[in-house]
Amino acid sequence: MSHIEYFYSTHSAFAYLGSARFAEIARAAGRSVVHKPINLRPVMHAARGDGFGGFSVAHRAYFFGREIERWSEYRNAPAINHRPTYHDNDLSLSSGMIIAAVRIGQNADALAHAILEAHWRYDADHADPHTLMRIASEAGYDAAQLVDLARDPGIQATFKANTEEAIARSVFGSPTYFVDGDMFYGQDRLEHVDRALRKPFQQNWPR
Repeated sequence: MSHIEYFYSTHSAFAYLGSARFAEIARAAGRSVVHKPINLRPVMHAARGDGFGGFSVAHRAYFFGREIERWSEYRNAPAINHRPTYHDNDLSLSSGMIIAAVRIGQNADALAHAILEAHWRYDADHADPHTLMRIASEAGYDAAQLVDLARDPGIQATFKANTEEAIARSVFGSPTYFVDGDMFYGQDRLEHVDRALRKPFQQNWPR
């Protein structure tokens, strides 16, 4: 294959933290990225039943606190030190913009990174079209066109199909990368992704 499949939510902290490094790895390997934004909640529900609700208070504090702090420093990816204000807002528009960019033949790598970064670094609201237009414009895209296309039923159907595909392929979190069919969950596996692109691991997952 000449690509890496990339399943992620546009409000995912760990997708943001790994975004720049992932792009570096893909470029160095000469692989294109197939962006598949997903609705994370049903994916996690299918995989874990109660999603993050099953985490203890201490587990959530560590996973969404200390882990984010450390990886932010390690990846040189500055992030706000609290849960984004608009974290629970609808993600269909931001996801649709990425899908729309791909649909019209544009490289969505920079757009995806800008959307993730804006949420975790600048507390951006991904349900607000004006905010998304500014993010896309600053990243060099035709913002009005992408926002308009993102609302198209066909684009939103692809967003739903991405989510269903993620469930079918045993994805259980964001980000998840597939290298020639082998699944890697979490940006902390990017060094494994890098190795797999140069030398595949024995066997594949899911089995």
